[in-house]
Amino acid sequence: QVQLVESGGGLVQAGGSLRLSCAASGKFVSINAMGWYRQAPGKQRELVATITPGGSTNYADSVKGRFAISRDNSKNMVYLQMNSLKPEDTAVYYCNAWVRSRWSSAAESSYWGQGTQVTVSS
Repeated sequence: QVQLVESGGGLVQAGGSLRLSCAASGKFVSINAMGWYRQAPGKQRELVATITPGGSTNYADSVKGRFAISRDNSKNMVYLQMNSLKPEDTAVYYCNAWVRSRWSSAAESSYWGQGTQVTVSS
């Protein structure tokens, strides 16, 4: 089983910064893509950013130029640096990872963290 644990959320004023971290643990062979998603009250969960093991990144248009995703493959961690935060960034942020669990199969499964609240006040 794989566990993802996020940290770093909190309350910040508009224009401020926060850094989210997510640690993957458990028994697995490898981690492929990792990413961050968010869900605001009354809205669907949406992509924020993803990153491959090689460091290729993808961002939602709404966060381009303000957020930066990174990962440390040796520590099985992914980070999200959030700058110039806006009230509309307020949401629960979830870490996601595609994980290969067994040597006998190349199949990957998607895992989610429990979420961390980010609140941006105006």
